[in-house]
Amino acid sequence: MDVQNPIYVTGHKNPDTDSIVSAIAYAALMNALGDRRYTAARLGTVSDETAHILERFGFPAPERIYNVRTQVRDLNFDRPPVLSAAVTVRRAWETMLKGEGEATFLPVAGEDGKLLGMVTTGDIASFDLESSENPHLSEIPLFNLVSNLDGRLWDGNSGVTALSGNLLIAVPQSGAESTFTKDMIVVTGNDPAILSAAFSANVACVVVSGAQIDPAILKDAGETVVITTPFDAYRAARLIIQSVPVERILPGTETVSFHLNDYVDDVREQTLKSRFRSYPILDENDRVIGTLSRYHLLRPNRKQVVLVDHNEVSQSVDGLSEAEILAIIDHHRLADVQTGAPIYVRNEPVGATCTIVASMFQERGIMPNKNLAGLLAAGIVSDTIFFKSPTATPRDRIMAERMAAIAGESLDELGRDIFTPSATRDTDPRKMLLSDFKHFVIAGHKLGIGQINCIDSAELLTHRDEFIAVMEQVKTEREFDILLLMLTDVLREGTVLLAVGDVDTVEEAFNVKIKDNNVFLPGVLSRKKQVVPALSVLWG
Repeated sequence: MDVQNPIYVTGHKNPDTDSIVSAIAYAALMNALGDRRYTAARLGTVSDETAHILERFGFPAPERIYNVRTQVRDLNFDRPPVLSAAVTVRRAWETMLKGEGEATFLPVAGEDGKLLGMVTTGDIASFDLESSENPHLSEIPLFNLVSNLDGRLWDGNSGVTALSGNLLIAVPQSGAESTFTKDMIVVTGNDPAILSAAFSANVACVVVSGAQIDPAILKDAGETVVITTPFDAYRAARLIIQSVPVERILPGTETVSFHLNDYVDDVREQTLKSRFRSYPILDENDRVIGTLSRYHLLRPNRKQVVLVDHNEVSQSVDGLSEAEILAIIDHHRLADVQTGAPIYVRNEPVGATCTIVASMFQERGIMPNKNLAGLLAAGIVSDTIFFKSPTATPRDRIMAERMAAIAGESLDELGRDIFTPSATRDTDPRKMLLSDFKHFVIAGHKLGIGQINCIDSAELLTHRDEFIAVMEQVKTEREFDILLLMLTDVLREGTVLLAVGDVDTVEEAFNVKIKDNNVFLPGVLSRKKQVVPALSVLWG
């Protein structure tokens, strides 16, 4: 998998078992076909039923994502060299010259890799001009100086680690030797008179241009550091100035930087408020990994997603409009997802998205492994309510039987395992209400429906008052016109419907009388095929 740019396969918000399993299975299918970028994702908390099934077949819950907005990590940003703070100005300049295009800025980092600032060609030019006006150098590392000069350090001053002083070029008959003082760095040729005067004045350093020197003269060097260099005096003087660590010429202003997880919209807004041409990019540990310029923001790479078990914007991941949808695999009605280009869409009237994904394995000649086959069988059984849902089709049962055979599972035993404990795994009514919850907007009316599949709805009804109290809270918080909770009883083949809000509309839709906020609807098992259409007729 490409960890930098994965393709997320995600089901809907408040994911049920079919949503989670179909995402896992579709990602596994595409990875098996050779594209290793696919990774299953989820948009909400895994329900107790789904967690139980995942544990049974040895699968971890998919990664949770909160949005697919375009981030800095999605940009084709530059990855220039990151300069160490100790690098000389000369090396920084040479690195810029070797860069591709206009390498006019480079990030500078400390030993820990964390950003210290950005150095530009303008910073180097300004430093060079200022040094011409005031050629005083302070604490230049001796190692930097010898390296920059391609020089040889003569023995006798091993204890010196850094040099300071006013830079002076001394040539024969200039009379410069009469002005020598202890705080000078003198650049000269192999002139015995000038060298003798420099040693007598105990100057800080003598740089001998031409790399030639009479060793006999060095006996009078005393504490003066002596370096020979092959460069002429003018070139040597410039190189001495450029031996300053690049850290010292960084501008004092605060550097604007961004992190990989920052959103491009926010970055774009911030860059419009600043004057910089390039901005450092930092990872989660604040280490520098690249730079971006404004032109990187013009055509960002969008995140890529595959939608399974839904095709409605309200049920999908936040920021979907900024992402590139590659495919939709679903068994619901077509809704309002729009794409900028043709995509692969597979929408079939079956009881579970897992049925479609299992069919895709078969069509491509790939047999899922034992655990994945068991997981697919469980997803089909769960979403079809053990094939009793009106959305269930013969294809669902056929595909579930094939997957169960590969997994060595009994469908009857799998069904009992899925539905028997579902009523007792959790006692938090709010969590139970929202564990498989969807909301719809129909002709301007807001509808919320939770569903709990079980074998004993009577046991769940003992918590009726708690459910109703929580439903009233959620209705108010989310401004629903109607909020319903379906306690779908597999054995009774019907649903105990709890309702708050506009219950008159619910009574009219199902031709029933609701008492104490609940009513039993025989034969009603499907939210999408029976409950939503009944209300849509009245509101439509």
